[in-house]
Parts: sequence; C-alpha cells; structure tokens
Amino acid sequence: MENNTWKFGSLPYERPDLTALKKQAKAMLKAIENAPTYEAQKAAYKMLDKLMSEFESAATIAHIRYDMNTKDPFYEAEKKFWDKSMPSLIPLEKKMMETLIGMRFRKDFEKEFGDICFKKAEAQIRLADKRLMLSMVKESQLETKYAKLAAGCSVEFQGEKCNFYGLLKHMESPDREIRKAALKEWAKLYEGIAPQLDEIYDGLVSLREKMAKKIGMKGYLEMAYLNRGRFDYNADDVERFRKGVRDYVVPAVAKLYEQQRERIGVDKLHYYDESFFYPDGNPNPIGTKDEMVQWANEMYHELSPETGEFFDFMTEHELFDLLTRDGKHMGGYCTNMLKYKAPFIFSNFNGTSADVDVLTHEAGHAFQAFLAMRLLPFSNQMQAPIEICEVHSMSMEHFTYPWMEKFFGEGANKYRYAHLQSALRTIPYLVSVDEFQHRVFEKPNMTHQERYATWKKIEQTYLPWRDYDGNEFLDKGGFWMQKQHIFLYPFYYIDYALAQMGAFDFYLKMCDNQAQAWTDYLNLCKAGGSLGYFDLLKVGNLNNPFDENTVKNMVEAVMKKIEEQA
Repeated sequence: MENNTWKFGSLPYERPDLTALKKQAKAMLKAIENAPTYEAQKAAYKMLDKLMSEFESAATIAHIRYDMNTKDPFYEAEKKFWDKSMPSLIPLEKKMMETLIGMRFRKDFEKEFGDICFKKAEAQIRLADKRLMLSMVKESQLETKYAKLAAGCSVEFQGEKCNFYGLLKHMESPDREIRKAALKEWAKLYEGIAPQLDEIYDGLVSLREKMAKKIGMKGYLEMAYLNRGRFDYNADDVERFRKGVRDYVVPAVAKLYEQQRERIGVDKLHYYDESFFYPDGNPNPIGTKDEMVQWANEMYHELSPETGEFFDFMTEHELFDLLTRDGKHMGGYCTNMLKYKAPFIFSNFNGTSADVDVLTHEAGHAFQAFLAMRLLPFSNQMQAPIEICEVHSMSMEHFTYPWMEKFFGEGANKYRYAHLQSALRTIPYLVSVDEFQHRVFEKPNMTHQERYATWKKIEQTYLPWRDYDGNEFLDKGGFWMQKQHIFLYPFYYIDYALAQMGAFDFYLKMCDNQAQAWTDYLNLCKAGGSLGYFDLLKVGNLNNPFDENTVKNMVEAVMKKIEEQA
C-alpha cells in the first residue's frame, strides 16, 4: 500500500494466522543463530523484527477500532481474540529474547547499537514465562471488563447525554451550582459502579500478585518495576522523589490554590472549583474540531520543518479520532503502527482547554514516534522509557505556548497562565496515585474499606486542600476509582511526575534560548529508546529528578515564572 494513498479507516485488517507466524519466526530465529557473519546476523534479525512489527500493527489496528466503538461486535470479537492469543506467544517471545542475548556477534551489535536492547531482553526473559499465560488471559479479560463498564456510563445533564468526560466539562462552568451539580452526578456514576469496580480491582490485585510469585518474585511491585524497564532506579528512589514533592511541591501548590480561591471569590475551595481558574470562566477553544486541527497544522509548520512534515502525514492519513461519543473508550492516548511508520492519536474532546492539550501532548508522543520509526533500525530502539516518553509529550505542550492565540484568541494569556500552574498542581496527585499502588501491593489482601481509607490518608498528605463539599462517596476515599491507570497500567503514573521535571527543564530553557531548547528536544526525540533513562536525560541536557536539589530548584524557578505572569 503506497504511503500517499491510504487512510486509517481503509487500512486492511485480517486476523493473523498464529500458527504460520510462529513457524516463520522460528525459521528466522534459526537463521539468526546460524548466521556466519555479523552482517548476516543483523540482516536476519531485521527480518524477524519486520515480521513481528507487522503482526503487532494488526493488533494495534484492532485495538484502536475497538476503542472507537466498544459496541462494534466484530472488533469486540477481535479484542477477545487478541486478549486470548497474545499470552500464547510467551514461549516464542522468550525464545526471541534468548536468541538475541545469545547472538554470536553480540559485541558487534552492542558496539553499533548499544546495550539497552539486551537489558530489555533480559528483563523480558524473566517475564516471558509460560506459567503466566493463563493468568495474562484472565488479566486482559478483567481489564476489558473494566474498560467496557466505564465506557458505558452516562447520565442526562443540562439537556445532554454526558459520560465522565462530558461532566468534567461542566465542572468548569462559571455557574458554581452547575459545577457542584456536575460533581454530584460524576461521583454518583462512580458510586453506582463502585461494587463492580471493587470486585474487578480485587481480581486484578490478586492475579498480579500471584503472577509475580509464580515466577519467583517477592511480589508484584518487583514485577511491575521490571515490566516498566526501570533499570536505573528503584522504589527507594521513587520514595525520595515523593518526599521532594511533599516538601516543596505541596506547599507551593497550596499557595496557588489559595490565590485561586481569592481570585474566584469563594469562601472555601471545593473540588468542583479546582479546575475553575477565573471568575469570568476558563478560556475554552474558540474553534470546531476541524478548525483546531487546521490551526494545529499551521502551528506545527511554523514551529519547525520536522513538525510540519509530521503533521502533514497525520492529517493526510487521517490518524486521529478526537470527538467523544457514546460507546467510545474513555481517555486519550497515542499508539503506533510500525508497519506503516504511523502514530495514531485517540481522544475524547469535551470543549475545554483539554482538547488543545491533546493536540500538543499526544502530538508530542506522535512526533517522537514519527521520527524514531524513520531514524532507528529496530523496534526495540524506538520505544523510549515511559519517563522519557512523557517528557516528549509534556514538553511539546510548553513549546507550543507561542501559538495559543490561534486556539484561544484573547484568552491565550489566561490559558498559558492556567496551563503552567496546572502542570505544577498536577504533580501531588500523580505521586498520590503512585503511593496508593505501592500501599495496595504492600498489603494485597486489603479490604475495600481499607483501600478507601488508604487513599483518603494519602489524599490528606499530598492534597491537603481537597474538599468534596460533603460528598459521602468521595469523602470516604472513592476518588481513586476514577484513575484508569490503576486498573489498566499499574505503576504507570509516577512517570508523568518525573517527566514533568524534564518538561519544566525545557520550558525554562526555551524562555531563555528557544533555539537551543528545541535542538536538545529534537535530539532527545531522535534518540528514542536507544539508551537508558539516565543517559537519555544527558542527551536532552536535562536534570536528574532524583538528585537532591532538582525538585526544590525546579519548583522555585517555575513559581517565579508563574508570579511573573500573574
């Protein structure tokens, strides 16, 4: 299929023949093992990588199309097929990793491409255990049950059918009574499915803990860190970072919320006020979805030649699904189809500034993937550590500040001020989710009530300003349920907080020297996952967030910028 003709909607999808795939892969593995020279071995490995990339692209297409409409019977069946089939490939994946590690010309490979792919392979070998196959199928089934349950929730509000995202829009209304009512309905939706969510999470926690012990680990925490590719730091380092957040970020954010309380003129700041920045209302995008995509196209052409080429590719091949609708999966993400060297951006526009954040945040992920898929030879080099992936996305939000007039008109300065504050204000919540997951897996047999109480205690530590205005469900600690990462992407949330440190680095640098900041950012994107976390920080000339003074210095510098804009 020629690159200049296809659209995502017309991409062919056919359920792959797993038997044929395994046979082809085994033949290629034999060719790698028997290769007489380094060049022959590299060529054979590239063929295997291409085969698996095409296979994974089929899975990605099915995944996206299911998320676009969870009620589609064809792709619902395909989702079940993939959930059941992927674990059956564990023995093949393990053999692939063992072959990579045992390469006759491994030293030559390391000299040309570095050693990170071998570290990843060694981790995957520990995780690619056939004893996990059945458990992985069950885990996928539980995750799908969660996603379908959450996607199916909606309520009539202000004359429209609203899902969770639609209600969040109303929590930014200038009318405080509407904000309060929206929170009440939002909490009621979660409370209504809380018994099912508790049951699903019970199953996931128990299952994940048993999976870890099946392969000789102390518990799921160890398995999760290995699965996340955290080779450069451990749970003690993360706790040290969380302490920096408690000591420096929390007091700064408390100050910002107090200023907000005074600005919007309320006696007590409640949760439904937290996203309401200005007494006359938050700045919202002034255009339709199509207009915003066009403005984004103009913006990326002005930002750099590389981003212009990238966005042309995205629009030409229709690699977006942006509008929220009934039956659509919640959330937003960027994923990749390696066969077509194509990212895909999935979102749920709700008419707030978050829609613009999608066109910058997810576009940051997509831009990096667009570059890496064209510059790096192997798929396992393209995927950066998640802590770096989120630097790509969060930094793009800051790099695009000069173009916000396109999206917000006269409200652009208000948007930039609110966005910079929000980037800092989000960090305590990010680490709350991380600490909650640590506590859950330190005591996996927690009762439902203990989990709620654990979240409440963590909330009081990191979010001491949080007040739910007497909502019983949220007051007892029910807020944790709204974070899909806890269910679907365990221990993937601290990454955002670590990454925001890097994004602030780029923001502060761009304020002084835009050209140098962009050069460093571009170099980081191009490096993909060809190096480890700490080495990639060096490529981008970024500070290490685990260093003692990084959080303190960063908070002081960002607060100064916020005060300058006030």
